[in-house]
Order: sequence, then structure tokens, then C-alpha cells
Amino acid sequence: MLTDASAPLYEVKANLFKGLSHPARIRVLEILSTAEEVPVAELLADTGLEASNLSQHLAVLKRFMLVTAQRRGSLVYYRLAHPEVAELLRVARTLLATMLQDSRDRLAGAEELPRLDGGAR
Repeated sequence: MLTDASAPLYEVKANLFKGLSHPARIRVLEILSTAEEVPVAELLADTGLEASNLSQHLAVLKRFMLVTAQRRGSLVYYRLAHPEVAELLRVARTLLATMLQDSRDRLAGAEELPRLDGGAR
């Protein structure tokens, strides 16, 4: 996993991205990036996941050292393990927006090409 000191850095990085590789986990991390800490009940409400499904995703995020949990009485609060996770999410969103804009530009350019079936455009 992430703590294997003998693994090459690219494998460790790949394992980090495995921890991020599900839309529900990305959503949880986005929610956590907006607050100091978030109770599980709020994560359930904000994600719309079943409790058992959310629990599995939170376990993966903990295993990959992306979140930490703290129990206070009967409530469990989660937070990002590192503030850099929020920055990673912001960078990914910016990159995605750039990629989508590039695709829109290419599509617009393709629509301006003459039709191949001989019809007028």
C-alpha cells in the first residue's frame, strides 16, 4: 500500500490514485474539503449513500491515509488527513475543466468542416 518503503515511488503514487478511484470517494473528499471536520450523519445526507456503502468507502479512504476519524461519544467525525488532498481535488477540477474546454473547441471546429456526404453545411 502507501507505506511500503521498498516500492518504487510510481507504484506508491498509483496506490494513492486507487484510493481516489471511485466517484463516491471523490464526493466524500470534496465534502470534507469544505469543512474542518464532518460527522458521518452529514456525509450520509450529502452523499445519499447507504450507511454500509459509505462505511466501506470511508474504510478505503482511511486505508489509503486520505482521511482520519475521531469518535466523540456516539458520533464519528471525519476530516482530511492532509490539506494537500483538497488542493489535489482543486487541481483535478481545473485540469478537467481545461480538458473539457479543449474538447468543446475541437467539437466546434469539427462542426465547421464540410460534410462528407456531399450535403451542404
